[in-house]
Amino acid sequence: MPSDAIKIVWIYPDLLSTYGDRGNCIVLERRAKLRGIATRTVNVRSDEPVPVDGDIYLLGGGEDRPQILAAQRLHGDGGLHKAVGFGASVFAVCAGYQLLGHEFGGEEGQPVQGLGLLNIRSGRGENRAVGELAGEVDPALGVPMITGFENHQGVTFLGEGVKPLARVAVGVGNGDGYEGAYSGKVMGTYMHGPALVRNPALADLLLGWAVGRRLEPVDDTWSGRLREERLRAVLPG
Repeated sequence: MPSDAIKIVWIYPDLLSTYGDRGNCIVLERRAKLRGIATRTVNVRSDEPVPVDGDIYLLGGGEDRPQILAAQRLHGDGGLHKAVGFGASVFAVCAGYQLLGHEFGGEEGQPVQGLGLLNIRSGRGENRAVGELAGEVDPALGVPMITGFENHQGVTFLGEGVKPLARVAVGVGNGDGYEGAYSGKVMGTYMHGPALVRNPALADLLLGWAVGRRLEPVDDTWSGRLREERLRAVLPG
């Protein structure tokens, strides 16, 4: 494996891996390979230290107790915080997204301390959001409309210095008309699907952050068809 291979770190698949979120790893590997870019993926279980030399860190969704346990262990470990300090990017989904903030709601709705990597706070809403999710992405990211599947009861509030990933066109997202959040190279979303499989341009954005340049498009008809199919299913016209 080349020493300059992109290192992808899948954090706590034993705790945070619902709705096929591991597919986010697979699509990053595939789209890098299409461009001749080498990758190395490391799966880090919750009883193992988080390496600090990764390029892209992924967190998936999970139930309440595993989410709380993941927060406790990541706090005690400290590796993810160090990696972000070294310039790594983070892509987190659902429970993983909430973990990135200062606090999230526990199994009884109680506030639980998050990682503080994004200036956001999450809690429990009155209703559960289940179904398709689509939104217009912040133009600064250069990514077309996103599509995914949400299944959560969270509401998320963005603080200073954090931008929403997208404005909701279909679905609930954060609960305020927006979906997800990002600051620098740390990004979170409520989208399963898996998110990066449905949104190849979002995967390319993460890969571009890792190599330090915007990547040229590649011919990957299958992923493009999937994205278009899901958008046609939920958008008028």
